[in-house]
Amino acid sequence: MTLRLSTLIAGLMIAAIAPAFAQEGGPGALGAAAANSPGRTLVLGKCFQCHTDSMFRDQRQDRRAWEATVYRMVGRGALWTSEEIRLMADFLGTEFGPAAPPAIPR
Repeated sequence: MTLRLSTLIAGLMIAAIAPAFAQEGGPGALGAAAANSPGRTLVLGKCFQCHTDSMFRDQRQDRRAWEATVYRMVGRGALWTSEEIRLMADFLGTEFGPAAPPAIPR
């Protein structure tokens, strides 16, 4: 009985979260043009553990500001190398900088 209840609760939680994530656009909204970018791969693998793509779409920052944002996450416990930070800041500054075209959720 406990296993069935746990499964039911887990299913309901997933059902509640999935539509909200779909509204956000999901990882596909992270610059399809740069699909093979190592920076994009890192952002998907590291940032999406805690954030949705709306954080990136809404903050039109230049590369330097994105780097500061990523370092702030390191201050909160993220374990990333300086090379990973550089790649993520380069990607975010290009795809989600002030001069980038507006991101459209998919």
